[in-house]
Amino acid sequence: MKMKKYTAPTMVEAMAKVREDFGDDAVILSSNVTKTKGFLGLFSKRSVEVVASYDKTNDQRIYETPVRSAPQQLAKPESVERIQREMREIKQMLHDIKPSDRSFDKFPDELLPVLKKLQAQGLDHEYIMEIGNLIFNRMKQDKADYAEDQQMAIVHEWLKERLQDIPFGGISYQKKFINVLGPTGVGKTTTIAKIAARALLEERKKVGFITTDTYRIAAIEQLRTYANLLQAPVEIAYNEEDFHAAIEKLKDRDLIFIDTAGRNYKEAKFVDDLKNLIDFSLEMETYLVLSTTSKEQDMETIINRFEKLPIEKFIFTKTDETNSVGSMFNLMLKNRIGMAYFTDGQEVPEDLTEADVEKVLALLLEGDSHA
Repeated sequence: MKMKKYTAPTMVEAMAKVREDFGDDAVILSSNVTKTKGFLGLFSKRSVEVVASYDKTNDQRIYETPVRSAPQQLAKPESVERIQREMREIKQMLHDIKPSDRSFDKFPDELLPVLKKLQAQGLDHEYIMEIGNLIFNRMKQDKADYAEDQQMAIVHEWLKERLQDIPFGGISYQKKFINVLGPTGVGKTTTIAKIAARALLEERKKVGFITTDTYRIAAIEQLRTYANLLQAPVEIAYNEEDFHAAIEKLKDRDLIFIDTAGRNYKEAKFVDDLKNLIDFSLEMETYLVLSTTSKEQDMETIINRFEKLPIEKFIFTKTDETNSVGSMFNLMLKNRIGMAYFTDGQEVPEDLTEADVEKVLALLLEGDSHA
């Protein structure tokens, strides 16, 4: 019979080592959780100690025949049933074991809740590791553990610093045309109605609409409904000629909102169609609407498709339909494009928030879009 002691950060990793040496029929004699101090006596770490054995002679578990020669009795006969049950559970664990994310192993336990919160929010792994290193280094420098609110203050500081050169804020009211792009299903038409309603009610602007979404009758009717509530005209543009005719009809308006077709903009040809229809040389602000419920990789693909168009800022929708908004920060930081608005519901014009750094940080760190 062979016997060996294993030490690992978690039980899963300890079991992986046992399985590697003894296979699925190993017997766990004992297990114990220990906690040790780290650097300068601080930053405690938990570890698991497991003693396992394997009888090569007959592959019988040692608890089925009491080991009388052992210096200490490892298990009483009445505990055999319990141990066998535990062994079955551990054996199943060994079968189900998957490689674990070891990237946080370098950090103390006190830091893990904050890092895992950022991970759950979908913040890019590279950014999380930078934040973790920053907090850990400050803890070592001060020779003290930081409470979670102190750690979150450092996270806030790190993100704010990296967002300081990225533009935030809604439409400028300096340009006549507000062009809103985005794929199908992101809530583009409702978002346009919210922005237009704010312009009408708060800034007393005369607004009008042009829709190029001629593929869906429902989309046109939806925009007409909003326009009627705002007592604003709507023009439909099927082609470039119609587009310029609509501009002429709406020339008395202070702001003209352009509702483009929702298409699968992962395909380049639909972006080319937009270029051929809309005159981007006009006095125009262009915004790209993305849904926070979409996969970040898909959103990145769409952004890349629009890279040759003058995207002013992002508008992120459906923040009330997801618990993870880290993708907003990833996309802004990687593309150096800011945010104009984010939405958190269907009410017009209420569920629209003009973005600034503190509001979007609250959305990530506190889960409160209006902090």
